[in-house]
Amino acid sequence: MLKHLIGHTPGTDSDLVKWTLETVRKHLGMDVAYISEFVDDQSVFRYVEAPGLEEMIKPGDAHSLDDVYCRHILEGRLPELMPDTSLEPVAAAMPITAMIGSHVSVPLRRPNGDTYGMFCCFSSAPSPTLNERDLGIMRAFANLVAEQIGRDLDRNKEAEKKKGLIRDLITRQDFSVVYQPIVDFYSNRPTGFECLTRFGAQPSRTPDIWFNEAADVGLGTDLELTVLRHMLETMLHFPDKMSISINAGPETLQHADFAGLFDGLPFDRIVVEVTEHARIADYDALSQALRPLREKGMKLAVDDAGAGYSSLHHILRLQPDIIKLDMSLTKNVDTDPAKRSLAAAMLLFARQTGSVIVAEGIEKKEELEALKALGIRRGQGYLLSRPLVLADALRFAGGGTASRVSA
Repeated sequence: MLKHLIGHTPGTDSDLVKWTLETVRKHLGMDVAYISEFVDDQSVFRYVEAPGLEEMIKPGDAHSLDDVYCRHILEGRLPELMPDTSLEPVAAAMPITAMIGSHVSVPLRRPNGDTYGMFCCFSSAPSPTLNERDLGIMRAFANLVAEQIGRDLDRNKEAEKKKGLIRDLITRQDFSVVYQPIVDFYSNRPTGFECLTRFGAQPSRTPDIWFNEAADVGLGTDLELTVLRHMLETMLHFPDKMSISINAGPETLQHADFAGLFDGLPFDRIVVEVTEHARIADYDALSQALRPLREKGMKLAVDDAGAGYSSLHHILRLQPDIIKLDMSLTKNVDTDPAKRSLAAAMLLFARQTGSVIVAEGIEKKEELEALKALGIRRGQGYLLSRPLVLADALRFAGGGTASRVSA
């Protein structure tokens, strides 16, 4: 029987606990199946399978361990298998037995051997057919559940650790901003700067990993808003008409606090970039959130164009002011006819839709010349300038020479 039941195990861990409760409850013919966790001196229901009885027993309900069978079972005063609870003197003396006629319960152990809680089934009426084989099946399924709960606890522990790191990073603002010049090919002068984040927190990781981990633990928008606020504080140091580009995900762009970041700043010098890798669930909602800002002069850019289908979809749905060609398209554009053709097509599209093309990742003079020959006028990359600290960026913006040293 157990082999037959396990053969129908669901394919994902997230469904395992609920499936186990339903399967065991039906197999034993019981009214209720649940998993509890011991929290201090309480038994807290974490998962419940109780068709038709949801108002009487549900996840989150808690009972004192003095009022339920759990502690007595763990300490040997009650058996795990009770076909008729009224025949057990300890159970018969407890008020809860007025509602429970039959009961099967086994402990759930954490990986270190401590008791997490109990896996229980009960019915209001006695069930004389319950036997040791049923208890064996219950124990086998309890082992499956315990393994899943152990994985969940490990994930939760890791998530809390990540949350702590991200919260600490936000509180201490343990990051800095560098500025990648966007350069006019013909004057060799910057027309704007893209703000990039560098994190000083440990462990040492690239910015995308920090932002992804923050998103994984529900703090992605908090971190982005903190970083953006810091970036925009430096904007007024730059000369008039010099644009400042910032990167933000869809959730941040639609957050109630996003628009307030620009209070007192010239909207016509602000460019907001949406990356190709950002998943946009509702383009209409995002466009509506950005419309008031764009009407004030803020420009929208789609980053990493040409890197994949998403960027093209972003372009069609968001109608950006700026299209940034991904470095995968720019790299070797001088020797790759297919890349040149695609870049030319993107340029034609931009002209017909009123957008501007900016090429990213330019590292060779030959690539620059090929882009110029296509008619592209602006770009960024190590050939033109590496990201600069604020003082060097202001010097370059004011007419000085760009540093070739990476910041």
